[in-house]
Amino acid sequence: MNVITKTVALPDGRTISIETGKLAKQADGSVMLRMGNTMLLATVCAAKDAVPGTDFMPLQVEYREKYAANGRFPGGFTKREGKASDEEILTCRLVDRALRPLFPSNYHAEVYVNVILFSADGVDMPDALAGFAASAALACSDIPFEGPISEVRVARINGEFVINPTFEQLKEADMDLMVGATEENIMMVEGEMKEVSEQDLLAALKAAHDAIKPQCQLQKELMKELGTDVKREYCHEVNDEDLRADVQKVCYQPAYDVTKQALEKHARAEAFEKIREDYKEAYAAAHSDLTAEELEEKNALIDRYYHDVERDAMRRCILDEGTRLDGRHTTDIRPIWCEVSPLPGPHGSAIFTRGETQSLSTCTLGTKLDEKLVDGALERYNQRFLLHYNFPPFSTGEAKAQRGVGRREIGHGHLAWRGIKGQIPEDYPYTVRVVSDILESNGSSSMATTCAGTLALMDAGVPIKNPVAGIAMGLIKNPGEDKYAILSDILGDEDHLGDMDFKTTGTKNGLTATQMDIKCDGLSYEILEKALMQAKAGREHIMAEMMKTISEPRAELKPHVPRIEMITIPKDFIGAVIGPGGKIIQSMQEETGTVITIEEVDGVGKVSISAPDKSAIEAALAKIKAIVAIPEVGEVYKGVVRSVMPYGCFVEFMPGKDGLLHISEIDWRRLETVEQAGIKEGDEIEVKLIDIDQKTGKFKLSHRVLLEKPADYVERPERPRRENRGPRPEGERRPRPRREDKE
Repeated sequence: MNVITKTVALPDGRTISIETGKLAKQADGSVMLRMGNTMLLATVCAAKDAVPGTDFMPLQVEYREKYAANGRFPGGFTKREGKASDEEILTCRLVDRALRPLFPSNYHAEVYVNVILFSADGVDMPDALAGFAASAALACSDIPFEGPISEVRVARINGEFVINPTFEQLKEADMDLMVGATEENIMMVEGEMKEVSEQDLLAALKAAHDAIKPQCQLQKELMKELGTDVKREYCHEVNDEDLRADVQKVCYQPAYDVTKQALEKHARAEAFEKIREDYKEAYAAAHSDLTAEELEEKNALIDRYYHDVERDAMRRCILDEGTRLDGRHTTDIRPIWCEVSPLPGPHGSAIFTRGETQSLSTCTLGTKLDEKLVDGALERYNQRFLLHYNFPPFSTGEAKAQRGVGRREIGHGHLAWRGIKGQIPEDYPYTVRVVSDILESNGSSSMATTCAGTLALMDAGVPIKNPVAGIAMGLIKNPGEDKYAILSDILGDEDHLGDMDFKTTGTKNGLTATQMDIKCDGLSYEILEKALMQAKAGREHIMAEMMKTISEPRAELKPHVPRIEMITIPKDFIGAVIGPGGKIIQSMQEETGTVITIEEVDGVGKVSISAPDKSAIEAALAKIKAIVAIPEVGEVYKGVVRSVMPYGCFVEFMPGKDGLLHISEIDWRRLETVEQAGIKEGDEIEVKLIDIDQKTGKFKLSHRVLLEKPADYVERPERPRRENRGPRPEGERRPRPRREDKE
């Protein structure tokens, strides 16, 4: 085995090692990455040839975490890993978005990247290492790739930037960003922040890029040592340069003219399609000698070349005339209209429409029992704020069936979730679920989700700290040109044909989340800063439009929203409220029609009571307060007779607390039996706590003190206590009988 190991240091001195040549040697490239006790195996395999007719990059990235890595069993009946979790899919997307732009544009062979977590100790975060491992595997292969890249997580903790923080460190951070970059350029950014400034974000990107550069240099050294700096030869495209030039010559001006007409989405698509089809007809008429098969091949080339013509026409129109596909200038935001409470059934609902993008969002409020359990290989916790994003085919006018939730939907929903989640108060008793259904889409539906979700939350009466708005930015910059254009509120075509998709969400106080994908080289921090400031202005405009509809959360919840009351009880009473096997808490829920949950937090018990009406909550509260109340001498209680004895009866005067009502304390008159007073098991009786035994804690009750004393009542003299009888005379103790005498 030719095992090669390379090591690189992080800014704080921790090291990451890359080892190749030992494991998974039949893959085109494989590495084992290690940081502390966290170990990731990354492999890459590529097909030798492209599937005929493929004109895109068929890249598939998979990231999986083995439960055995952390010494755990998977949940479920099968006790084995199943489909990828949302968190694993999100990590896949982070790696994919950094790698995909760096494959050659004419390379179309299927490429599969697999990253597997095989060891972890719950200290270091493996998702921050997945991009580095994937790129290193590509570096060890001869697959054409214009990298290498690496990814790091950058967090700001107590004002200092930390690269690849631990799980514990991240809890204290006010910025959490994943950054992917080559040695020269930033390629991908995604993360969340606690209302920070644009300058803070730029500083974090610079810190992350500085940490990435040594990791890229290590991979270049590894490539030279392995001889994989020379990549395999391939030919996945057959081109006709004369045809390309003719398509450019004939179609460019008509396409440019359509670009300037400011047509709506479908009309524009039809106009562009007509130019292409007209060219195909003219070409077929001029080349009647071609067979049907040859003409089909030429038509495929025409489609590809015409796509480039459309791209060039759109870009030049923006750069040279400042006019976009829908007629806007670079800083213009499309018309916005909003509505709250369009649906009577949900707890909160809103419509947000910006141009041809529309989100209908709903908000549902639930109890602690509705929290989502996240059970991963390394973490197990509950989420109390959920946001789900749906993108049905009809939103773009497509005639196809709607399948399950895709990776794109998970990623878009997660970005909106990150943007809003910090505005939900930490002590809010409800579990909150926002669902965004995209009804129309032409660019930036995830940002429409952020806006519509915020409106739905306010409509439901959720006391969010600040409203959140979002915007998607674009960039047009041709290689070798100083001229560039930053676009606010981009269309779908501007995203597809442009060089950058840059989304930000924020409140009036600062940024809360961001996502960036950059497809061009040489993007300076100066351009990034300008894009951020232009995005801020756009968000402020969008926020102002939203506030015209609803400016603050409703003061009251809607009538059909379940009410929740929260109380805190001493830790020692948690068991008493729950009861043996949950008997008491279940009984309270059945009797009052409420949902009661209890958990220990910071050494106290936090009890949540939910019910459709206030009276049910008050009934449950009374029962719980009775359980946790401390009995006080002199207080009067309404109790239930639990058992009758010859000497009195035992009365449960508080939940779980019984006291003795002696026969002499039942009535002022003398009773021979308890039954003489008409008392039996199950009867309710009012009693007063007259004493608590300091040694045993037993309770002494009285009923007669609550009755009027008869005028002729005479107190019975108390028996003299032994200490008042004087000493027993010597020698007068009676002998104890012997055992045999008893028998």
